[in-house]
Amino acid sequence: MNMIHKAHERSAAFGIARSARPDFSPLGRSDLSLLLDQNRVLHAHALPVMETLYEQIINTHNMVILTDVNGLIIQTLGDDDFLQKANRVALSPGVAWSEESKGTNAIGTAIAERVPTTVHGGEHYLEANRFLTCSAAPIFDVNGNVIGVLDVTGDQRDFHKHTMALVRMSAQMIENQLFSATFHDAITLHFHSRPEFIGTLMEGLVSFSRGGRFLSASRSGLFQLGLSLSALQSHTFGSLLGLPLSGLFDHYRTASPGLLNLCLHNGVRVYARADLRAADDSFSHAMAAARPLGAAPATIVDKPLEPSSAARLSSLRYLNTGDAQLAAVIDKVNRVSGRDIAILITGETGTGKELLAQAIHNDSPRKSGPFVAVNCASIPETLIESELFGYEEGAFTGARKKGSIGKILQANGGSLFLDEIGDMPLNLQARLLRVLQERMVTPLGSTRSIPVNVALTCATNRNLREMIAQKTFREDLYYRLNGLVVKLPPLRDRTDLEVVINKLLVAESRGVRYRIAPEIMTLFKAHAWPGNFRQLNNLLRTALVMADSDGEIRREHLPDDFLEDAAGGWETRVQAVGMPEGAPGATYTTLDEAELSVIQAALKAHDGNVAATARALGISRNTIYRKLAGTS
Repeated sequence: MNMIHKAHERSAAFGIARSARPDFSPLGRSDLSLLLDQNRVLHAHALPVMETLYEQIINTHNMVILTDVNGLIIQTLGDDDFLQKANRVALSPGVAWSEESKGTNAIGTAIAERVPTTVHGGEHYLEANRFLTCSAAPIFDVNGNVIGVLDVTGDQRDFHKHTMALVRMSAQMIENQLFSATFHDAITLHFHSRPEFIGTLMEGLVSFSRGGRFLSASRSGLFQLGLSLSALQSHTFGSLLGLPLSGLFDHYRTASPGLLNLCLHNGVRVYARADLRAADDSFSHAMAAARPLGAAPATIVDKPLEPSSAARLSSLRYLNTGDAQLAAVIDKVNRVSGRDIAILITGETGTGKELLAQAIHNDSPRKSGPFVAVNCASIPETLIESELFGYEEGAFTGARKKGSIGKILQANGGSLFLDEIGDMPLNLQARLLRVLQERMVTPLGSTRSIPVNVALTCATNRNLREMIAQKTFREDLYYRLNGLVVKLPPLRDRTDLEVVINKLLVAESRGVRYRIAPEIMTLFKAHAWPGNFRQLNNLLRTALVMADSDGEIRREHLPDDFLEDAAGGWETRVQAVGMPEGAPGATYTTLDEAELSVIQAALKAHDGNVAATARALGISRNTIYRKLAGTS
């Protein structure tokens, strides 16, 4: 008996009539909020993967759906031309798609059978759903339990055989991310019999406690180990891999250790790379005791990012939202990725410099290593040296009993991001330059130098050349940092504001679909955004809390100070231009008309010079071109 036939039998046993009109009512607002909170971690790790999957199927009359273990929809991303059809069967957050509720369908049947499932057209139990084609894959947690489903649903006339492969790979990506996030105080091996598959979806993952006790393995890891989760519980690092823990630590005594060559318990030889994740310093001291004096520490990774942050820190592709200036920046950093070239990111405060640095790391060959960010402006000058370079026990009054490894060594094998580098004290700039040139770190109070291998990205909103002229920034360090200099445009100069806003809404709305009222989107596009993304993100978060159940963000949902700034912005700009009184003083029916009048008057005052007009009004040339194009 095939799977669809069995599913139809279960559906009949639930007492569902094939011709019945199913219940498409979603959960109430409080229950939906509880659903999202209960699945917060799953949603946070799934959202970037859903975005990537959606980009691959965009304009194919499909939508991407995430549900919980009971088939309740958590999040959807869909083509506009399919949304109207989807609304007929309520493919929206809070609606149940279990077999008990909707009969045979890919989501419910994948949960029941625990396997990837395609249900096409007439294979749906309910006649109302037979215009759909659905491909769903269950998502498993580290204990082998189904915790959700990833699904692509579309019009059955647009069925594509490759859809299931994309869904299965995407579900596996989510599982691997959940696996890595679960074991933040563990040894995790990435392994495969072919070294070129390390770092891909084909690799196996297996985690051990700091003492070498088996914790869990990914589904690919279980397949390669040839044992079930229950059978693996009696194993240790040494019994599975034929290598004592001290041998693993010893392997990482160089700054650039190669892949391990291990023999599994069943005689199969594999290649492996280890992530040594520590929640406290005791693990790093255990490793220090296992290596000879002067050897480099193993790769030690900070605690993983909170899911809410992880959802925003994705990839360069995710950040590329249509602005030509940003696309040029991304193209440049892609060209130097993995080439040991330092990157210096400049731009105003709040333009997303750390977000770009994280994306550079995530798309680099070092993506499996640590990403350590240091804000040089936020650490007191008296502490920044010990924070960066680490210190030995008793190096200074108040030092920790066992010392500290320091941020640079924490980044060993990965990426170091020095934000606000222009605020680093002058005396420490010389030490940093020496570390970058010699690739050795000497902790405070120590006589031994430790090799270190990091990819360096720095950022600043200050003019370092002016600081060099003022003798407040070292010229030799500047030329060591600026292997590639890129400048992030301020938000007011971006041409992709609407796309950015919609992405932020998806990331912040926790599964509920929100939209911006046209009048407010016009207001947003005209605003100067002096706080850039920080200002926009905080504004949207407030608006989401204030929004009504219809999901539309309107004027009454925005803070008063923002509305005052937006209303006064054009008036201030008009005065700054120095146009004759009354030029923009007519009565206008829309904000667009008022803005266009100001722009036309300013252009006339500057003899048609677009660049001068843009400077006078405090807006970008792109905004002027866009407003003028709307009148043609």
